[in-house]
Amino acid sequence: MIMSINNDTRDVKLVSVYRDTYLDIGPEGEQYFQKANAAYSFAGPERAVSMLNKNLDLKVDNYMTVDFNALAKAVDILGGITLEITDEAELKELNRVIVETNGYLDGNSPTLDSVGEHTLDGVQAVSYARIRKLSGGDYKRAQRQRIVLSKMIKKAKSSNLRTINKLIKTIMPYVQSDLSESDLISMASVMISYDMNDSR
Repeated sequence: MIMSINNDTRDVKLVSVYRDTYLDIGPEGEQYFQKANAAYSFAGPERAVSMLNKNLDLKVDNYMTVDFNALAKAVDILGGITLEITDEAELKELNRVIVETNGYLDGNSPTLDSVGEHTLDGVQAVSYARIRKLSGGDYKRAQRQRIVLSKMIKKAKSSNLRTINKLIKTIMPYVQSDLSESDLISMASVMISYDMNDSR
């Protein structure tokens, strides 16, 4: 996912790069075409950033990678996020993935019993973001990931700086980034007034 932060207009935009996008993931000076998600797998976040810059004519300045633990803990610190479960197929798949994600994270989050609006805890939100075995495949999964991130940002904007600092300090052990903890805290204190205007 690419996040564009415009400090002049105070707008934040998100765009997803689908994992099956066929791109040149080779190092500088070499060509090697593969699915986009292979860049990170082969050579970590630096190669993933290099791939994006090389193929999409970008100049990505910074990166942050998070694992399931970081996302789950962040959602829990924010008090959960409210999402709409749209139909029985989505509910069934979400519940299957909740059970699976509980196993990965040693969690005990309950499954959901109905379609409709729910406040999801960390494990449930991670599970929602992981769903891809429904119609729409990775396109819909990327959309769900943007929904989760957008809801988290909205929730963080209504939180106080103490909560934001706690969130950053809690997830840092699960994060790989070229930004320091103090950089992230400084950015968060400024970006709390920014608007999430677009995501694709």
